[in-house]
Amino acid sequence: MIIPVNENELKERIARNFRRLADSPYYGIGEVFAPGNYDWPADKEGRALLAFVSHYKISGKKIPCMDEMIEKLPENLNEKGYMGKIYGDVIAEQQLSGHSWLLRGLCEYYEQFGKEEVLGFISAITENLFLPTRGRYAAYPVNRAKKDEGDVSGNEIGYFGNWLLSSDVGCAFMSIDGLSHVYKVTKNEAVKELLDEMAAAYLSIDKVKLRVQTHCTLTAARGMMRMYSLTADEKYINGAKDIYDLYVFGGGMTYTYQNLNWWGRPDSWTEPCAIVDSLMLAAGLYKATGKEAYRKTAARIYHNGFSTLQRENGGAGSDTVVTGDSPWDGLAMHSYEAYFCCTMRLAEGLWYINENKDILYAETRGVVEKDERGVYSDGDIIYALPDKALLPYAEKAVKVDGMELTPIVKYYRVPKETAESAKQKILFK
Repeated sequence: MIIPVNENELKERIARNFRRLADSPYYGIGEVFAPGNYDWPADKEGRALLAFVSHYKISGKKIPCMDEMIEKLPENLNEKGYMGKIYGDVIAEQQLSGHSWLLRGLCEYYEQFGKEEVLGFISAITENLFLPTRGRYAAYPVNRAKKDEGDVSGNEIGYFGNWLLSSDVGCAFMSIDGLSHVYKVTKNEAVKELLDEMAAAYLSIDKVKLRVQTHCTLTAARGMMRMYSLTADEKYINGAKDIYDLYVFGGGMTYTYQNLNWWGRPDSWTEPCAIVDSLMLAAGLYKATGKEAYRKTAARIYHNGFSTLQRENGGAGSDTVVTGDSPWDGLAMHSYEAYFCCTMRLAEGLWYINENKDILYAETRGVVEKDERGVYSDGDIIYALPDKALLPYAEKAVKVDGMELTPIVKYYRVPKETAESAKQKILFK
């Protein structure tokens, strides 16, 4: 049986996220620019602008802050035309990562509205922040002590040579995404040369050994896919395929088609930003290759992984990790909302799903069975044993092995106080 994307459900998800972004002062012009001492310069601003443009592309409706951000941007830039400190010879990877999102937002805005001043912002960030880093990525520090540090929002952990590193290990390479969009807009060959260098360096890193963040890795792979679409250079799609394989088969993806925030840390949490990226990467690989395995993964991410990431208020938050070696007892909320990143990032994910809903169908057989891992499913749909408090919000239950199981309950339907204290059993061993 084919289970298509429920269009009413998708519309509700989109509407809730739109309201969250449009109504909260945190995303309004009075607060949307982070304080000057924020150690993720341009990250919030870039994600916000990208979210606003994503909703405009869905509905044609403007969140007022979108245009207001462009008007106010110049007064929030330093003398070199980007945000944060001017470090000189030091590369601050969180600064690069944040500006990747700002480049994405600006490029999307430019593609929609064609304002030359926006192209000027893009050029200044590219020329003054990114291009001076050429020749430095092969020296990204990999021989360092592995420490389980960092919270839901990463933080700077200190200097290693000329690098100022982040607990979100590898986040400098997030910039492959933003810079690939710059190349799409400008066709600047110097940007392509930098991307060639960055991709080669990142693909050479043992991401599992270094315990790299899965989000930045998947985002980099999406940038590689964009470069493949622009250049037809096989090295880019091959790199994206390698990252996909590592993520899906090498310990990056959970049993519920979500993610571990870092490789090798099943005691961590999921991150909606990465789940969005994983769906976009899998679907992009399907469209580029026609291979059904990629489509099926993308569909399973939507029908399972997206179930619990969106909250009643329209935002997105992290959940516990469900794997064979995770200490978490079931699928539950880890944090109610990552309003500083994932709520905004969800907007592009919802736009992408809306654009590609025809390929995101699930397939079922009408039989719920337990697999060798201890997970019950009917084809592409995972079944769980939810706490009783969640049952009023669950889809139709089926009786299996003496238990009343349901598809994973979708948290956007569940009141906050109920969702925060409930869990759903996924593994049965």
